[in-house]
Amino acid sequence: MKNLFCRSWLMIWQQGMLTQRTKPRLITATWVSCIKTPERGAATHSKELTPKEHAPFCTIIHCSETGCLHYITTLAVTLRTTNKSPWANEFESIELTCLIESISTTTPRIEWKKIKNGEPSYVYFRDEVSGDLKNRATIREPASLVITNTTRSDTALYRCEVTAADDHKSFDEIVIDLVVRVKPVVPRCSVPKSVPVGKSAELRCVEDEGFPPPKYQWFRNKEEIPEDPKSSPKFFNSTYSLDMNSGTLKFSAVRKEDAGEYYCRAKNDAGHSQCGPQAMEVYDINIAGIIFGVLVVVVVLLCITVGICCAYKRGYFASQKQTGNNYKAPAKGDGVDYVRTEDEGDFRHKSSFVI
Repeated sequence: MKNLFCRSWLMIWQQGMLTQRTKPRLITATWVSCIKTPERGAATHSKELTPKEHAPFCTIIHCSETGCLHYITTLAVTLRTTNKSPWANEFESIELTCLIESISTTTPRIEWKKIKNGEPSYVYFRDEVSGDLKNRATIREPASLVITNTTRSDTALYRCEVTAADDHKSFDEIVIDLVVRVKPVVPRCSVPKSVPVGKSAELRCVEDEGFPPPKYQWFRNKEEIPEDPKSSPKFFNSTYSLDMNSGTLKFSAVRKEDAGEYYCRAKNDAGHSQCGPQAMEVYDINIAGIIFGVLVVVVVLLCITVGICCAYKRGYFASQKQTGNNYKAPAKGDGVDYVRTEDEGDFRHKSSFVI
């Protein structure tokens, strides 16, 4: 057997017939013998297969230059995938591989199901693609599912199911966890315009579209702010805390050195986006100026109060109201009578005499 080299033969029973598929490999030979029960020592150097219902077990012997290896196998449908957790960026294509490693049924039933939030729905059924993948998916032989122009809604579990009625083990399935990654959009940034020295300040950064959820980075004057200020000499004395998951940058006590232009970047495996820079000014509090200003205001208010009191005492704000009822007619002149008319304050000359 050492000098016997040939092609290897893959023996597959199909409806009582033996089919052979050649695959060039440098080995000696393969013998297959099927029996009803896997009895020890029952293997023979035979190339004939008995019907499946009488021979569900097969003994396969591989011989090479170094010796022979034999094992027992069962006629059953067996599936395999090259990647159980594939991913794709949004709008790209992805193949969910479902490979049939062994099967004897010539026309197996192939189905694909999408499981979203625990609810299954058909993706491929009765040789047709259905659901939201109807115009975006195809089956690649023998059973792989190819999705084109992926979207974030395609993120889900996908189950490949193969039913082989003529096999001893007639059913197998594989579950594939697909993740469609979405690049973040420009985040919304909030930076205070001015903060006094020693006061607290909070800078916020929010992005809602990216998937997986992004991590956040803050920059000051185009230099990245480390998560731990003690890790960088430039930020060693800073009093901030940075949450890279929420995008919040908090200063417990702002210093003059914290002034500058700040911007935020949202980043995940699909890419990153950032907002425009915003300036934050840090100014000193002039305590002496504040006290002087308060004193000036107090003095001005005191002067106004004193002036008003003096004006009242001197009668500048006294008023006398005159009406038609309390009006006093002027004293009569000699020989002159005054008569009051209907209009208040309107008098006319009644009589006069000449001396």
